[in-house]
Formats: sequence, C-alpha cells, structure tokens
Amino acid sequence: MPMKNRWKELFTQSEIRWVDERTVKGPLRLSNIAELKRFLDLAHIRHCLVKPYCEVEGYPLVETRELLPSFEADLWEHKQLPGFSMVALARPIQYFSEIFQFDIIHPIPDDMRQDHAQSMITRNLAVLQARMAKGFHDNLRQDIGKEDISNLENYPLLLNYLNDMDRAQVMAMDGPNAQNLRFYLAGVYASFPSDLDTEVKRYGLRIGRFSMEDPDSYEKNRNFVCQHLMELYGFPVASERRTSAALFSRRLHKMGEKFLLRTLSQSDRTLTTLWSDGKQGHYPHVEKVALVSVDEEQTELIAQLEEGGYFVDREKRVVILKVHYKQHKFSRDNVRQERALSVASQSLIHPVTGQKLEGVSIIRDTSNMFLRINDIVRGEYTGRVVYKRNEIVENTDTEDKRLKFLYAWLSKHQRRMIGYRDEFFANIARILDGYLLSPERYEEFEQHKEVYSEVIAKYSYIQQARKVRILEELRERNFKGKKLGYHMMLIETHNLLRELKFEIVSYFDSLVNTIVALGESILNNRYLINEYIDKSDDELTDRGYEIKRLYGKIVSLLDDFKNIKKTRGDRYPQSRMMGQM
Repeated sequence: MPMKNRWKELFTQSEIRWVDERTVKGPLRLSNIAELKRFLDLAHIRHCLVKPYCEVEGYPLVETRELLPSFEADLWEHKQLPGFSMVALARPIQYFSEIFQFDIIHPIPDDMRQDHAQSMITRNLAVLQARMAKGFHDNLRQDIGKEDISNLENYPLLLNYLNDMDRAQVMAMDGPNAQNLRFYLAGVYASFPSDLDTEVKRYGLRIGRFSMEDPDSYEKNRNFVCQHLMELYGFPVASERRTSAALFSRRLHKMGEKFLLRTLSQSDRTLTTLWSDGKQGHYPHVEKVALVSVDEEQTELIAQLEEGGYFVDREKRVVILKVHYKQHKFSRDNVRQERALSVASQSLIHPVTGQKLEGVSIIRDTSNMFLRINDIVRGEYTGRVVYKRNEIVENTDTEDKRLKFLYAWLSKHQRRMIGYRDEFFANIARILDGYLLSPERYEEFEQHKEVYSEVIAKYSYIQQARKVRILEELRERNFKGKKLGYHMMLIETHNLLRELKFEIVSYFDSLVNTIVALGESILNNRYLINEYIDKSDDELTDRGYEIKRLYGKIVSLLDDFKNIKKTRGDRYPQSRMMGQM
C-alpha cells in the first residue's frame, strides 16, 4: 500500500485518546505531566512529523549527527513545514499573576448550562480567530463547528491552525475541585519572557568565565558561555523561539513549577521537550524527537523494526527516534568543560500505537566517527556542514572543502574524541596522520594554509586534551581502569607531565590552566602530605623516600608549566584557546 494512503487514517481522526500507550474510550482526562506528555507525543509526532513527511515532497530528514551535542547552527528554514512552541503548567491559570503574556481561553465546565456553554465556546473561538490570518477563518469554522476548542480531545484538529501561529500555545489545569483537575487549552499567542543579557552574564560569572575585574573576559568568553547555557536546555545558539523557550524553562524550573515546554522549529525539524515534574535536580529533563533514517549497515535492527512495524517508510528506513539527554554541570578543571549535554538513552516510537522500543542505538557515535572521517579525507563524503558558524560547505570534492569539513567535524565531536578508548582513537589518529602529514599533499595544503593550520591546531588540542584527561583519572588514583597506590600514581603523573611539557610547543591556554589545577590538586592530597612530605627523610622507608622525591619532581614540573603560561600565554589570541570553540 502506498505510504500516503497507509497513514491517511491517522490524520483524519477527530480525536486522539492515548493514555498509558493504548487507545481508550471515554472522556480525555489528563491529570498530570506524564499523561499530558504521552498524549502530546502522539499528537505532535503524527501531525507535525509523520503527516508532513507523507505530504511534503523531499521532506528533509534529520541526520542522526544533528541530535548529538554540541548542536550546530541550522542551515536554513523549511517554510513549508510546521513550527510551534507551547507551555503547559500543572496548575490552574492565575491570569493577572502569570509572568508571561497570552490571550486566555476559558474551560467549559461539564455542568454548565447549554446556552452558557455555547456562548463560551463562541468567545473562545473568537480569541483564536483574532490571532489568525482571515483566510483561515472559514476553514476553522468548518473543521471545528461548535466544538469546544479548550477540550484536548479537539486539539489534533486545531494543530493545522496552531502550527501557523507566530507565538506559543498555553495549557493549564482546571476541574470541579482541586482533586479532579485536568489539562485543557488555556491560551494562545503567548510570549515567553527571556532576559538573555542578565542570564548570560550571571551564568558566566558563576562558572568563572566572566570577571568583574577583567572586562575583556566577557568578549573572550561570551560565545562559549552562550553556547554552554543554551545547550543545557537542548538548543544551539539559534532562533528567538528556541532562545526564549530555553530561558523561560530555566525560570520556571527555578520557581519550582511543574511544567512541560515544547518547540518545533522549521529549521531543525525536531520536537524538543523540556519538562519538570518536581523530582529532578538542577535542570529540567531534555528530550528530542525527529524523523531519521536508520543506517543501512544495521541489518539486524532493520529486520527487528520491519517485523515490529516501526518504519514510517521502509524503503528509506525512516523511523521516529526519541533521544533523552543528561546535563553536566560546568567544571573548570574538567578538560571537557564545554560539555553541557550527553546522550542518556535512545528509543524508537511506533507510528501507530506510540509504543516505545528501548535499548536501540541509532546514533552510533564511535563507529560512525571512524567511517565519516575516512570518507572525508578520501573526498567521498556527501553532505553539508557549517564551517565556523558562517559558511555552508557542501561535499568534499576539493582539498579546501575537505579541510573545512574536517575542522567542522573535529569541532563538533571534540569532547567525545577526548573520551574515546585508546584503541579506537588510534584508528582515527592513523587516518588523520595519513592525511594531514602526507608529503604528497604538502603543496596543496600550502595553498590553503590558514584552514590547514586550524585543523592541525584542533587535532593537536584533542591529542593533548586526551592526556590531560588521564590527569583527571590519576587525581582519583585511577589509571586505565585500575586502582593505583600513591607511589604508582605519582610515577604516572610525573611521566605524563613530562610528555605534556614537550608537547606544549602547540600552546593552549585552557589546557595549561587545567594541567596546573589538576597537578596542584594531586599535590594537595592530605594523605600524601601527612604521611610523606611533612616527615623527615629519617622517618621514611625507601618507598616513602621515593614518593617524596617524585613529589618534588612534580612540583618542579608544575613550576615549569606556570612559567610557560607566564611567558607564552599572553602572546596567543583567543582563537588558539581551542577548548572554547
């Protein structure tokens, strides 16, 4: 059966009732954030992702790498696709006291007299029409008739119209009493408040990237702070819709609200949801849903999905992928300090039942990395990337494009590559060394000297940062999965610092700062100081004397790094601080 006919019945239904992943009969009474989310998942996936895929020729699927942090700037907007934003508050609306502006829609009580209810329905419809282009009014009246638009049973019918509105939808709770509240459509044309300037400056000061005593630190670190803050909430530095959604969710979470906030951008084609049920800690949950294509090499998974009916389009291997993320608090002593998000779990959504298939791995980070880098250096990669946030590069058919692709790819995957196992990174390094250090390419690289130097610097940063990451493990007396005694910890620390000292010919200020901070943290270990350093040589065993001697060598090496920073740090501009890019 043709795909469009196969799914046609999904988009003509006037009602979607989906609670606990099954279709049920009776009134739709969603009484908590979890139930509302399940309902909205099905409604939005069907009507805002699957339906456009079936109706729009050449629907732009999301590449799986776009769902990996750090998120890239969007290439362009797809005006023919739906886009919206919405917020749901798990409490009744207090119109005057709310901290944002919207046009209110009133719920219709079950026991309201028929004539009063119809009058209220008409007024609610007028509120919606007032914010819509007049060309949609007749169609809206024809589709809705005299139905109650506040009732979520009618929400799927409204999506065609709500998706064309510039501003956000609002949902809240109402009911006959406090014990029997249920969600309803409470408003439209909402504006989310976002005090971007204050939030960025406050966050930058808190994580130590801005300093009141050093005004230049704002200019140097502003892009990093903006990107880190936005990514904690699942977005790149992007459109006003997503910026305001991120900052509004931040504000609601700080206020202790139970809420759900969702956006769909015409550029990223991804349903991004932030929600808080009052149980999590510093940040709300972050989740993304998008239509992606399963890699054709995943033959076993493809057979499983075909058997279970999970494909939206079997020929193109299109599935509905849901990704849940984990946030990471900023740490200035972590070599991967730019990491704000990582993938926590992946699942697939059945396009008919809404059932989740857990434990899948559609975003195959490590294996894809090896294949993609190999394709890039061979000039066989087809696709597009954004180079340094302002240049779209398509395909890899020239040396200049290959270098720009490689720079963009290394920048995006920098923190993951820093954390890769030695065996896997060795394979990547073999490909990069064979390409970047090839004598046959020397003359071509000379013609693109600037971008070649940027790629070499990025690669050098990753190689150095991998060694600095080992310092983080040694501080905890771990090394390659083994627990070390203090003697072996100091031996490995000393050897590693010597290696780094000779590699510092490629200078990166952020890495030197981290080396010094981690080294001092190791030296400040109270047990080492009490048992070995504060004792005289006569009180120590041979092993103890060796530990004290190694300690002194590490002190000397750290002094060397501090001198390097003092003599060389000021000579390098911000662009060399690769950890911020």
